[in-house]
Amino acid sequence: MIKQFNLTPSCSKRLIGVALARHPDIRRVLEKGTLVIIAGSTNGYVAEELLKSLGQEEGFTRNGFRRGVTAAPGSNIKNTHDTKDVVIVDGEWQRGKTVYDVADELKTGDLVLKGANAFDGRGKAAVQIGNTKAGTIGSVLPAIFGRRVKLIVPVGLEKRVLGDVDDLVLMCNDRETAGPRLCPLPGRIFTELDAIKQLTGAETFMLAAGGIHGAEGSVWIGVKGEQDRVEAAEKLIREHETEPPCRV
Repeated sequence: MIKQFNLTPSCSKRLIGVALARHPDIRRVLEKGTLVIIAGSTNGYVAEELLKSLGQEEGFTRNGFRRGVTAAPGSNIKNTHDTKDVVIVDGEWQRGKTVYDVADELKTGDLVLKGANAFDGRGKAAVQIGNTKAGTIGSVLPAIFGRRVKLIVPVGLEKRVLGDVDDLVLMCNDRETAGPRLCPLPGRIFTELDAIKQLTGAETFMLAAGGIHGAEGSVWIGVKGEQDRVEAAEKLIREHETEPPCRV
C-alpha cells in the first residue's frame, strides 16, 4: 500500500521535532549525560518538543532561536544578538547556557544536535560558515573527533543538493570563492522521512518537490507499508500538515 503526501517545510520541521523528542539515543542521554541543541530553525522545533516532554518548556521560545538565517529579499526579520542554545544535563535544562559553555566538558555518551544547510544523496551534510572560527560546529569538533561525542543532524529535505557535499565544500572554501564557507558535518542526518519511519514503521521516500501559496520548498513523499502503518503515518501527517510557516 502506497500513499502520497505533500509536506511543507514547517510541517517537516515539526515532524522532525516530534520524532527526535522520542528518539532512543536522545531519551538515553536525558537520563544521564549532556544533550546540546544548537540554535537553528529546525532545532527550535526539536527543543520545543523535548522541553515539553520534560515538563520544562516554560520560558523557551523559538523566536530568535537561530544564528545564521536565510530569508527572502525584503523580509522584515528581527536580528537577535542574545541567542542561547538548549543545554540539558541529566534531564535538567541549564537555562542561559550555550554550546560554548559546555563544549570542553562534553564526553563519550553525550550528544549534540546541529542543523545543516545542505546534504547529498549519500546522507553527508554540511553547514554554511560565516564565523572566522567556524562558529558553533567549530566549538564541538574536538569533542566529536577527540572524545567520541555523537552528532545528529536534523535537516529537512528542502536542504537536499544534487552535488557531492565533499565537492561543494572544496568549492565554497576555495580562496577565489566569495560568500559563506561550507563545513562538512560528521554526523548522521535525520529528515522528515526518518521521523515518519521512526514514529509509524512505514517506509518513506521522496517523489517530487516545490509549490506556491505557502508550499514553496515543500516535498511530495511516498509512504509504503502495511495498511495500519500507512494509516498511522497519514494520521501523523494530518495532525501537523497545517503547521504555520516558520517566521521566528
